[in-house]
Amino acid sequence: MKILVLNAGSSSVKYQLFNMDDNTVIAKGGCERIGFDGSFLTHKPTGKDSVTITKSMPDHKVAIKMVMDALTDKNHGVIASMKEVNAVGHRVLHSGGDFDGSVLVGDNELKIMKKNIELGPLHMPANIMGIEACMEVMPNVPQVAVFDTAFHATMPPKAYMYAIPYSDYKKYKVRKYGFHGTSHKFVSGEAAKFLNNNNLKTVTAHLGNGASMAAVVNGKCVDTSMGLTPLEGLVMGTRSGDIDPACCEFLMNKTGMNISEMLTYLNKKSGLLGVSEFSNDFRDVLNAANQGNEKAKLAIDMFAYRVKKYIGSYAAAMGGIDCLVFTGGIAEHNSFIREQITEGLEFLGIEIDHVLCEKATGSQISEISKAGSKCKVLVIPTNEELVIARETLDLI
Repeated sequence: MKILVLNAGSSSVKYQLFNMDDNTVIAKGGCERIGFDGSFLTHKPTGKDSVTITKSMPDHKVAIKMVMDALTDKNHGVIASMKEVNAVGHRVLHSGGDFDGSVLVGDNELKIMKKNIELGPLHMPANIMGIEACMEVMPNVPQVAVFDTAFHATMPPKAYMYAIPYSDYKKYKVRKYGFHGTSHKFVSGEAAKFLNNNNLKTVTAHLGNGASMAAVVNGKCVDTSMGLTPLEGLVMGTRSGDIDPACCEFLMNKTGMNISEMLTYLNKKSGLLGVSEFSNDFRDVLNAANQGNEKAKLAIDMFAYRVKKYIGSYAAAMGGIDCLVFTGGIAEHNSFIREQITEGLEFLGIEIDHVLCEKATGSQISEISKAGSKCKVLVIPTNEELVIARETLDLI
């Protein structure tokens, strides 16, 4: 059984082809600069040299046809024909609360997804374009939508509601949805397997340029940090995270920004970039902090402090914590930030073994808590594409 996983962005398509008999990746790659000059495809067959193909890609349909050609090429391909692909799983940002799990896509599902574009205007159009392109190019192959928000559908109303007039919540669907759901689902499940315990109170911390956290009880999400959009929650690479909404009006009056410019300010010019004033890359900011840059040090401190606060609040919400999971590019590869986040959390039973923490590189599941620590602390490399492939397989 072979499943193709696609993640379509506004000007890109990333892909992985899985053999679901053993959950291995047969090939992966991506198309970049779709709709722009200089577009190219990078194709990486497992066990072979990677190939870069430069060719005009005016739209997603052409890009997906190039992916198919790369997968079936006589020299660098990995399958004889696309008939070997049993289904395509698509990463889709927002369910809008209309779907509480992955779905086989037909005309009705597409109609609902298009209705929810307003909830994710930066991502949803590209996600839908990817699905429609595949439906046209691969008309007889099942297409499955796997939503970033679906894992968080188990949150109770007290967690996902905002304290606004209830009628506006019902009319406009203004509530917390959460994102990075495939990552939180994967790592919380892997933690349960690793600890041989399905009855865990787990906090998962997906820390990358985009960052979010989730409280997971017995495999079900009960709270998460991102909200109606990915802007809420943690300090991120370019996103502010939690902020007093009144700051927006105050800054708009002071600077003359309109609403659109303010959203760009909070989404693209804030976070690590805004505080450090030179980079959104955690590695650059950390290097500068180590060299004495005070604004960079402040940015790192704020990043870690916000994560620490969420760990404490989720432990309170769950009535305890059995497991803390670090995942995502920053958390998987940086022992310093794991140490800084967990420092002072011994009262929750979180005790780090500094040697194990230093050795953990994110290449495999690693336990970094001290022997006898009440709360297990794990570093788990995330695999969102594998979750999408599994969800797709389950549906077909």
